[in-house]
Amino acid sequence: MATKVIVNIPGEEAYDVRIAANALEGLGARMRSVETLSQGEGVLIVTDSNVAPLYRDQAKASLAASGFRVRDIVVPAGEEAKSLAVAGELWEAMAQLSLGRDCVVVALGGGVVGDLAGFAASTYLRGVSLVQVPTTLLSMVDSSVGGKTGVNLAAGKNLVGTFKQPSFVCADTTTLATLSEREWVCGCAEIAKSAVIDSDEFFFWLIEAAAALASRDEETVAEAVARSVVFKADVVAQDKTESRGVRECLNYGHTLGHAIEALAGYGMFSHGAAVAEGMRFAARLSAQLTGASADFVAAQDDLLDALGLRSLDWSAAPEDMLAFMKRDKKVRQGKVRFVLPRDVGSWELADVDDAVILEHLEAWQRSKGA
Repeated sequence: MATKVIVNIPGEEAYDVRIAANALEGLGARMRSVETLSQGEGVLIVTDSNVAPLYRDQAKASLAASGFRVRDIVVPAGEEAKSLAVAGELWEAMAQLSLGRDCVVVALGGGVVGDLAGFAASTYLRGVSLVQVPTTLLSMVDSSVGGKTGVNLAAGKNLVGTFKQPSFVCADTTTLATLSEREWVCGCAEIAKSAVIDSDEFFFWLIEAAAALASRDEETVAEAVARSVVFKADVVAQDKTESRGVRECLNYGHTLGHAIEALAGYGMFSHGAAVAEGMRFAARLSAQLTGASADFVAAQDDLLDALGLRSLDWSAAPEDMLAFMKRDKKVRQGKVRFVLPRDVGSWELADVDDAVILEHLEAWQRSKGA
C-alpha cells in the first residue's frame, strides 16, 4: 500500500513524497506526472559505489521506459564524497554531457548522495530540477525532504550548501532490506528525534511501535517514515531557510552529535548513533536549564535503548568537545546554541554559557568511566 505526503512550502512548488514498497518501478511514470518534469528529456542519475550495483539498473529501466534519456555518474561511497572536489567533478561531467536547463538530477542513495547531488543540481546552470530517491532509512525520514543540500569542508560538516527543494521524492521501502543494522538504527535515531520534538501522539506511538520498528516490520516502517516526513514538512513550511528559529528544532541532538562524529573520526560511529548520544546529553542539560523532568529524560533513554541506540562507550576531553561545538553553524556571538526540550513536543533554542556546557561535558565524561 502506497502513502503520499504532500510537501507544501510557501514560495515553492508543492511536491509529493511517495512511500511504498517497489516504488522504484514506477519512478519514470511518476516523474512524467509532475508538471515541471513532464517535458524533460535528459536525466542524470547520481549514485554511489554501494547503491549502484543494487538499484541503478532498475531506476534506469523505469526512466527509459517513460522516454527519458538517462545517464549516470557513480561517486565513491562514504562521507568523503561530500566535498567541493567531487561536486566539481559532477559539474564538469554535466557540462561534458551537454546537459541543459531542462535536465533532471536524480539522487539515488543515502544522505551523502542526496546532499551532494542536490548541491550540484542547485548550482549547475544556476539550478536544474532535482528528484530524491532515498535508499536508507535516515535519508527517507530526514535528508530527502526539506531542501537542504551541502558539502563538507575540513573545518566541519555541511559548511557550504544551498536550499533546493526536490520536485518529487520516491521512497521505495523495499530498498531498506539491504541496510546493515548500523545503518538501520542510524535512521531510527532521526525518527526518535522527530517524535520527541513533534508531539505526545508521535512519541507514545513510537514507544509502542519500537520493537516492531527495530524488527523492520513493513507496515510500521512505512508509518514511521510517513510520520517523520509529515513532521519535517510542517517544520520546513514554517521556516524554509532556517531564518526564523523554527527549523533549528531539527538540530536536536546534533550539537554534541557532530562533535562526537568529528572527534571520534568520521565513520567510527554512525550519524544516528552520535545524534542519539547528543539527545541524551541535551535532555540532561535541559533538566537544569528548562526544568525538563527526570521522567522525560528516562522515557527518552528507554526509547533510544528500545530502538537499539545504546549510550556510546566513548568520550573525549570536555575542552576539545566545546572547542568543536564553537565551530557549529548555530553559534551566535560566541555562544553555543542548543535545542532543549522542556517536554515531549515542547522545546526552546537556548544560548548556553561555556561553563555550563563544560560542567555537563565533565559529567558526561565521568559517566563513561573516563
